[in-house]
Amino acid sequence: MNRTFVHNPNGLNQEPLPMPHDLETLAARLQALEDREAVREVIARYGPLADRGDAQALATLWEEDGTYEVTGFATARGRAEIAALIDAPYHRELMADGCAHVLGPVSVTVEEDSATAVGHSVVLRHHEGTFSVFRVSANCWTLRRDAGDGQWRVRHRANALLDGAEVARALLSVPVSAA
Repeated sequence: MNRTFVHNPNGLNQEPLPMPHDLETLAARLQALEDREAVREVIARYGPLADRGDAQALATLWEEDGTYEVTGFATARGRAEIAALIDAPYHRELMADGCAHVLGPVSVTVEEDSATAVGHSVVLRHHEGTFSVFRVSANCWTLRRDAGDGQWRVRHRANALLDGAEVARALLSVPVSAA
């Protein structure tokens, strides 16, 4: 291995870590970073789409037959049902009051064309001139890379209130790699 070094994050008094120079290794590392960033981007797009009520665009974040499970509330199967959640009167009322769906950061694991992301979401609601926390949830996202266009899409999103119930803690317990 070449003796070119990179900064050792473990401390200043330790020998720097050797850096691999073969292109295949570097390409694999770059692809892993790009995949994790693409998954994070899909998740980040959810909030603004929900807040502006763009149900059809939001639904395209999912696979055609993907699911969105909100524990204790609803499970939407397929893009039409997912879009219907955003078009529903309760969501339109939330938007009329003023709201912000805030997601992340998420921990992402990618294995070939499948990914898992675990993290939190917070919905803020405007009322009488101020914002308050309306909902705080645990989330586990399962995504797949579409073989046709190479885009990452949600296969399943599970969301549960962090209200002390085991189901929310279980969503946060999904194993993720250290990579």
